[in-house]
Amino acid sequence: MSLPSDLEIARAATPRPILEVARDLGLRDDEVEPYGFTKAKIGLAAIERLEAERPRGRYVVVTAITPTPLGEGKSTTTVGLAQGLNRIGHDAAVCIRQPSLGPVFGIKGGAAGGGYSQVIPMEDFNLHLTGDVHAIGAAHNLAAAFVDNHIHHGNTLGIDALNVLWPRAVDISDRALRKVVVGLGGRENGYPRETEFVITVASEVMAVLALASDLGDLRVRLGRVVLATTRDGAAITAEDLKVAGAMTALLTDAIKPNLLQTLEGGPAFVHCGPFANIAHGNNSVLADRIALATNEIVCTEAGFGADMGAEKFFDIKCRASGLRPDAAVVVATIRALKMHGGVGRIVAGKPLDPALQQENVEAVARGAQNLAKQIENVSLFNVPVVVAINAFPTDTKAEVEAVRRVATEAGARDAVLANHWAEGGAGATDLAAAVWAAAEEGAPNFQLLYPDDAPLTEKIEAIATKVYGANGVDYLPAAAKALRQYEALGFGHLPICMAKTQYSLSHDASLKGRPSGFRLPIREIRLSAGAGFITPLAGEMRTMPGLPSRPGGENIDIDASGEIVGLF
Repeated sequence: MSLPSDLEIARAATPRPILEVARDLGLRDDEVEPYGFTKAKIGLAAIERLEAERPRGRYVVVTAITPTPLGEGKSTTTVGLAQGLNRIGHDAAVCIRQPSLGPVFGIKGGAAGGGYSQVIPMEDFNLHLTGDVHAIGAAHNLAAAFVDNHIHHGNTLGIDALNVLWPRAVDISDRALRKVVVGLGGRENGYPRETEFVITVASEVMAVLALASDLGDLRVRLGRVVLATTRDGAAITAEDLKVAGAMTALLTDAIKPNLLQTLEGGPAFVHCGPFANIAHGNNSVLADRIALATNEIVCTEAGFGADMGAEKFFDIKCRASGLRPDAAVVVATIRALKMHGGVGRIVAGKPLDPALQQENVEAVARGAQNLAKQIENVSLFNVPVVVAINAFPTDTKAEVEAVRRVATEAGARDAVLANHWAEGGAGATDLAAAVWAAAEEGAPNFQLLYPDDAPLTEKIEAIATKVYGANGVDYLPAAAKALRQYEALGFGHLPICMAKTQYSLSHDASLKGRPSGFRLPIREIRLSAGAGFITPLAGEMRTMPGLPSRPGGENIDIDASGEIVGLF
C-alpha cells in the first residue's frame, strides 16, 4: 500500500501552536517572535540566558555515504531520529538547514524530510520561511553595488577594476548568470567588466551568518569580508567601503534562529542553508546553541557525505563555535550502495533502474566500501559512529546483514535498520537507542584534522589524502599564486572549505565507490575572510547550478482553492 505524498502527510497533521512548543523548551513569550501560528524566531538573549541556566545537551551530527542524485534520506533520518529519541524518553531537537529555492525548483525538491518524518509547515519551510535567504541576498548585493559605486565616483581607494572579487547573488539556479558582463550602456551605467553570479547559499554572507556567535560577531565578520584588491594587491574590505554596518542592519532579523516543529510536535530549529559542495554545508551555530541549551540531545545535519559536510562540521563549524560533538550518524541506503557497487544507474526525474530493486548482496558489499570510508572519515576525529540504514521496501535481510558486517568491521558501534519514513518516530526507536548509547559514551578525545598553524597546502593535502583517499594534490598556476598571496596577507591560519562534487569521494563525479590512485586538481582558490576559511575549487565545481531539462518547478502550482501543490 503506497503512502500519501509528503505534502499530503504534512497537511493532514495538526501542528501545535508554536508558542506552546517554545514554552515547553523553557522559552519566555518575550523571547519568541511568532510568524503566524506555526513558526517563530528566537531572540538571541534567550540563548545566553538558557546557556547560563542549563547544562549542555548531547550533540549528534547526522551525515551520510556519498549520495546519489536522489539523496539518501539524511534530512528524513535526522527528523526521524529526533522523533525516535523523544519516543524513548529523551528531550530531543532537530537542527537542519533552510533549503535554497534553486534545488526546490530544480532537481532535488523539498528538504523538510519525508513521509512521516518531516518538519512542518512543509510549504513554508521550502519556499520562503521567514525571509532569511532574501535578506542574505540583499546584504550580499548591497556590497556588490558599493564596490561598483565607489569605482564610479572617483575610486579613492584605488580598487583594481580587473580584480573585483565579490560576485552578485541570486537564490535561483541559473547557468546563464555564471559569467556575465556588467556596466554596459555608457558612463552613467557604471564601467564594463566581467563578473559572475553565485547562488545565494554559496554567498560568503550565508557562511558568515551560519558561523556568527552573536550580532557583534556578525558585524565584525562582515567588516573583514574582502571585496576586491588594489592594483598593488592590498585587500579592500567591506569595512573599507563603509558598507559592513548596512549589511549587518539588513540581517538583524535573519540572525535569529527559526523555530518550527516535527510532525510529532517536537522542536525543530531551521536556520541558514549553505551548500556542502561549495560552502561549509551546516546550519547555524546559534541554532545548535539554543537547541543544546533546551534539550537533552540535539540532532544536527551536515550536508552530503561525511567527506563533505561532516568534515566541514568538525574542521570549520566546531572550530568556530568551540562546541564538541558526542556522536555521529552515517546514513546509508541499499540502493545507493548497489550503485556504488557498479549496478544500475540513478538519474533524478527518471524511474528507478529495476536492477536496484533486485537482491544483489555482492553489489551491496562492494558498494559498502564507500560506507566504510565514510565511517573511517568520521573516526579520524575520534567521534563514535552509528550507521542508519534507511529502509526501502525492496531491501532484503541478506543485503542489510552485508551492510552491518562492513559497517562494524570499519569501526561503527552499530548499524541499525530504520523505517522512520513510513512509521515516523516509532520506526526509529532502535536507531535512537543506539545513538543515545553512543552519545553517552561521547568523544572525549575529539580532535581536528589539522592545526591552525599548518601551511595552507598542508591543510588541503590532509583533506585530499586522509578524507578523500587521493594520492596527492595538483595546483594550477592561478591556485598556487592565490595560496601564496593569501598567506602573505596573513590568512594562512584559516581552515579549508573544499568545493568539489558531492557525488564522489574524489573530484570526479563518475568515480563511484571508494576510488583510489587519483590526484586532486585544484584550479582556483578563493578567500572568505569574513566567514574565516579558504575555499579551493577542485575539478569542475561551479558555484552557480543550472536547472535540469525538466525542472521540479514545472510541477509546482496552486489549486483552485489557492493551496500550493507539487512540492515533494
